[in-house]
Amino acid sequence: MRRPSTGSRTRRAGRSAAALLTVVLAAGGLTVATAPAAHAAASDLVAKLPISSFSALTVDSAHQRVYVADSNLGSSSYTGLVAVYDFSGERVTTISTPRHVSGLALNGDGSVLYVGGRDGILRYDTATHQPVGSGVAGTDTCGRSLAFAGGRAYHTAPWAVSPSDCDTTLTYLDYSEPDNSWQRSGWQDHGKLQLEAGPGDRLMMGQPANAKAPDPFLAVYDASGTTLVRTAGRRFADGEGKGALGLRDMAFSPDGTRVAVADAAAGTRLLDSADLSDAGTGYPALPSGAVASAVAFSGDGKYLARGASASGATPDLLLSPADPADATPPLEFAFEGSLHGDRVAARGLEWSADGSRLFAVTANTAGNQYWLHVVQPPAVQYDTRFGGGLTHGPAQAVAGEALAVRGRLELDGPAPAQPLKVTATRTDAGGTHELGTATVRADGTFTVLDEPELVGEATYTVSFLGDLTHRPATDVTHTVSVGRPASAIALTAPAEASMGTGVHITGTFTAQGKALPERAVLKVERSDRLGTGPLSSVTVAADGTFAVDDLPRARRDTTYTLSWPGDDLHTGSTASATVRVTR
Repeated sequence: MRRPSTGSRTRRAGRSAAALLTVVLAAGGLTVATAPAAHAAASDLVAKLPISSFSALTVDSAHQRVYVADSNLGSSSYTGLVAVYDFSGERVTTISTPRHVSGLALNGDGSVLYVGGRDGILRYDTATHQPVGSGVAGTDTCGRSLAFAGGRAYHTAPWAVSPSDCDTTLTYLDYSEPDNSWQRSGWQDHGKLQLEAGPGDRLMMGQPANAKAPDPFLAVYDASGTTLVRTAGRRFADGEGKGALGLRDMAFSPDGTRVAVADAAAGTRLLDSADLSDAGTGYPALPSGAVASAVAFSGDGKYLARGASASGATPDLLLSPADPADATPPLEFAFEGSLHGDRVAARGLEWSADGSRLFAVTANTAGNQYWLHVVQPPAVQYDTRFGGGLTHGPAQAVAGEALAVRGRLELDGPAPAQPLKVTATRTDAGGTHELGTATVRADGTFTVLDEPELVGEATYTVSFLGDLTHRPATDVTHTVSVGRPASAIALTAPAEASMGTGVHITGTFTAQGKALPERAVLKVERSDRLGTGPLSSVTVAADGTFAVDDLPRARRDTTYTLSWPGDDLHTGSTASATVRVTR
């Protein structure tokens, strides 16, 4: 695992959990104190979400509920689903709808959840999760965005004949009226417009880049009156068309004075909300290889969470002081694998109102599996490293046989409460293979067990993903030359035989490593005073035994030689037996 030189990082690893079962992971927390002695307990909970696509995440701090919407777009017959969790990551209920839903918003006091339906805006009581009515809206075929600002629920209304047209279709910004009707605000543009509410009756709308909007906009509105009034707007491309906004997510600071934008091209933009100009001091760049996907300020205004899509050890989540002038190193998470996803989903970060919890939705690379993480600060972290490199045994590795890769993990700070684990992979001609985890013993040593499958070089990479008190270590690698395992032929032959009764030889054939795909066929040669020539080959039985029967053609010593040429994963072998032949 690579750690950037600019600061600390934590990479989480999860213990296995059944779908929807919350487990406490030995994983990364949040750095909120600079003094190492200020260590406090922290936790990170994770639940597998019952969704195969993702639309929106919203948090009801009044009732301690988290809502996650499965967009399930693509057909008007698809049903909708909103999964409801409590703040400990336990699923409370599931709201199902007869047609797809997208977009979520809570009203001002958190008593009503607004859900974007295909043909209307659905409303649910957040205490009972029962429907409390719905309002009509323009037909949505591409997915809505919702935000509650100025006492109104604003929603986008895109419509397209084909899902392939959704990125460029004309999308309207509408709002719901008390009589359940809807009105056009007059604002509209192309693409999947995104909404975000802010303090002081602010509303923000952002435009993802698309073929009809090569220079997308960001706009801030005053939603306090009967008319939505734009107070700031900006496009970002220069005169040559460079620097255009690559919008993935946006968020107001709790006081409404700043706007943070997750820009796929620029990383994290920090803007003044009054005119959307660049703030005097911005946030550090995301690590190389990380593409911004989400952003969220904590409700207490202390922290900023930045989500990203990154591979391997590159962080997918950074938790930093909200003040960009504060140089405290961020806490970094690298998501990887089937226990916790591979990246932070776009618009997949939300905080509780008091800043005590961060909720993160992560996705796998394919984008068809999702996880909900609940991170609770604080935690102080210490450095870790792999000491002395890796070794392996036995010295000669062979394909299909056990190999042990050993190393040592060195830790600063207090000893962990639970045994730590390292993860390992093997990369060979067949690709990269996950080997699972190995437990770190009290003295820091660990052993990764494997059976290399292919002959040639195999490179083992061991990573420490970090826990609540320890940062991850830089990955350590070790290359092993994997050879072919041996085969052997053992013969049992009589010392003497006659030409009349013949020679009967028995034997066994063994091949170490991987089992042969087919039974071995052994070549048989006979050498006597008349010369050398082949006899009929013999096929080894399933138990490894075989027999050779021959009527010798000459007296005196006759030598029988059996051989197997080997295959891609085994060396060949030869054995001989000499029999004294009489008349």
